[in-house]
Amino acid sequence: MTEKSFFAGFGGQGIISLGQIWVYCAMKEGKNVTFFPFYGAEKRGGVARASVIISDGEIASPLVTVPDSALVMNSDSLPICEDLLKPQGLLLINSTLVKAKPRRGDIRAANIEASALAEKIGNIRFANMVALGAMAKLTGALALTEIEDILKHFFSPDKHKFIPMNVEAIRAGYGAV
Repeated sequence: MTEKSFFAGFGGQGIISLGQIWVYCAMKEGKNVTFFPFYGAEKRGGVARASVIISDGEIASPLVTVPDSALVMNSDSLPICEDLLKPQGLLLINSTLVKAKPRRGDIRAANIEASALAEKIGNIRFANMVALGAMAKLTGALALTEIEDILKHFFSPDKHKFIPMNVEAIRAGYGAV
């Protein structure tokens, strides 16, 4: 199994963190990974993207030029992700913020109200974790069976108080698709 994914949104949505947690989970599940972040110079509100590869085997190139799956967290990212995605690839859309529909008919589009679900959990900043859960289920790339333990190793001890909300957000995303 090899899954090439592309995550896109604006700064402040946790796209880079999502990519880091995605590959960290995969490493803890015994998979090989690559991670390439891209973000603008702005502190918040600029472009944020991450490309990741998860594989059971060796990864020949770390570049994701034609992803198997893509996550769109804001409207500006829809055309970018849609254009990159391979035919029959998965396009997961944060439908809370993205109202436009994909124009390509040769892809599998799925919607999740990631931002709205995160708000219900208690903070919109968990939208990236909602998306992580949905992507894991739809791609089958991550099992997430030990997610709480994995997050305890990923986050520094001062952030452990946020682990229950992160786990709740991941499970909400997994259950919503």
